[in-house]
Amino acid sequence: MSRRISILGATGSVGGATLDLVSRAAPGSFKFVALTANSNVAALAQLAKAHRPEIAVIADATLASDLADALAGSGIETAAGPNALIEAAARPVDYTMAAIVGSAGLRPAAAALQSGSILALANKECLVCAGDYFMDLAKTRGARILPVDSEHNAIFQAIYPGHEKFIRRIILTASGGPFRDWSIEKMANVSREDALAHPVWDMGDKISIDSATLMNKGLEVIEACRLFGLPSEQVDIVVHRQSVIHGLVEYIDGSVLAQMGSPDMRIPIASTLAWPDRMDTPAEPLDLAALSQLDFEQPDQTRFPALKLAREALLAGEGATSCLNAANEVAVGAFLAEKIGFLDIPDLVSDCLDVMDKQAMLPKRFSGIDDALEVDQLARGIVSDRMTSISA
Repeated sequence: MSRRISILGATGSVGGATLDLVSRAAPGSFKFVALTANSNVAALAQLAKAHRPEIAVIADATLASDLADALAGSGIETAAGPNALIEAAARPVDYTMAAIVGSAGLRPAAAALQSGSILALANKECLVCAGDYFMDLAKTRGARILPVDSEHNAIFQAIYPGHEKFIRRIILTASGGPFRDWSIEKMANVSREDALAHPVWDMGDKISIDSATLMNKGLEVIEACRLFGLPSEQVDIVVHRQSVIHGLVEYIDGSVLAQMGSPDMRIPIASTLAWPDRMDTPAEPLDLAALSQLDFEQPDQTRFPALKLAREALLAGEGATSCLNAANEVAVGAFLAEKIGFLDIPDLVSDCLDVMDKQAMLPKRFSGIDDALEVDQLARGIVSDRMTSISA
């Protein structure tokens, strides 16, 4: 039977990889319900014509007529704006790929969960900002959240069903980013191009910068704790330069199960797209003999303070993790715009957490997405104010 699917964030890297896999599957295996994008009308229209969804939605309401014109005569329904995005996400499907970057993806992902189907979660902010809410919603609606991040997907694959209670710890691997061998002094003069030059993965700009600061790994610790129901002390990080082991699960008997694969996002995406089965991918097979060795080392939290900030925020609760995420998004955007330096990113995040904590603006737990987005907006305002003083 054909699986009805929607892709939220179809024009991004994860959305593109998902579409690539679907195009390689047997004809009729998948039927598209909704494809969405933020503002790239031309790319969305091209994808819609190729994959024939029921509806194509552009998040920017001002582009409604542009999308309608681009798809005129195609028979594909069009819509625009945040509410249209949420309504499209709520359409009944078997599978939704949630790949909208940042806090903008919270409401659409929550709407997709309402149908009680599979939510393939590439937007880690959902669990970082409002993880308890999302996990409770999935349970209530009978939905299944499948992780798309390569590390969380690896852990998911390495946990034998029913053996969750026997886990001693899980281990997330990190490539270390482009500055894993740089001194703090050298990192002070990092350029935009330096930070975007990831040594292993081909990712979007924001995630590439998060990988360079290791904030991405800090956010992944938060996500892992909430996704797998583990305390912070049971989630470790190791730097693994070859990036072929993506996650490990250590059980109480001493067994350690690892998931390995080429650094290709189509592998974890495929595991969710075909779940509980498997599907072919064009990913390069691992040549173990050619690898010759696998290296592991502890991350340096002095040079990469984002790791400590993330663990402290996790212990403080959802308000702190939502603040952490929002502050980081603004700071990363400012760095990409070349308004602040690379080392200013974690400093701005730390300052924002301190300010909001002193003003008792960081609740331990949210009652819903509105609470999370309120903290998100407050944090963004604080960082923007601080950033102005840095730029001056």
